[in-house]
Amino acid sequence: MFEIATHLALILIAVAFLAGFIDSIAGGGGLLSVPALLLAGVPPVNALATNKLQGMAGAGTALANYVHAGQVTPRDQLPMAAVSLVAGALGSLAASHLSAEILRLIMPPILIAIALFFALKPGLTDQPRPRRMSVPLFTATIVPVIAGYDGFFGPGTGSFFMLAIVLLLGSGVLKATAETKMLNFASNIGSFAVFALQGHMFWALGLGMALAQVAGATLGSRLALRIGARLIKPLLVATSTGMALRLLWQAWG
Repeated sequence: MFEIATHLALILIAVAFLAGFIDSIAGGGGLLSVPALLLAGVPPVNALATNKLQGMAGAGTALANYVHAGQVTPRDQLPMAAVSLVAGALGSLAASHLSAEILRLIMPPILIAIALFFALKPGLTDQPRPRRMSVPLFTATIVPVIAGYDGFFGPGTGSFFMLAIVLLLGSGVLKATAETKMLNFASNIGSFAVFALQGHMFWALGLGMALAQVAGATLGSRLALRIGARLIKPLLVATSTGMALRLLWQAWG
């Protein structure tokens, strides 16, 4: 049975609060929570599983706030959400069959690549853009790819969904952020179910982090609704750049 020191558990709970805050605004909260779990000594598959429990709580909280504010209508996204749920579950099935050593090798490069991508991304605003892809095509192609990645690994999924919705469906940044939470929540549910059934979840730690995620997501989503892209863009870039630097320091240290 995995045991963790009290001070490490408290640090992880604090990280979960910050991750929930960031994820509700710009996505990418997993860029903080997954590495933190690994640094605390949680085995890779268990880190991914426990991250899904607390991430699901944060995404659900942010979604509820955006729905309440009228930024997203859940019934309009049900087909996308269903695809996202199934793809998330399939991604987690794939991750659970990889050895811990393989996951340890591929996690840092993926995190660095994600961080660099978002640090160098073009500017985005709250203004709608021309739609470049139909909703059915987006649902059949983009959603399963990103949701499958979420189930397999996870960090950066919310940011990927947000950018895809902005660039391909033409939503403004704030609306895309709200729409992202429905898809991210669904993929988290599918992934969570697989990991839980397979016994990879560290329940006590995950539930403690989940409560912190709820608090962080509540604060973050309310700020995003007030400020919009002026808050979302710099926070996404700063978070991604900081994580890239931290991972490079760890690799070279």
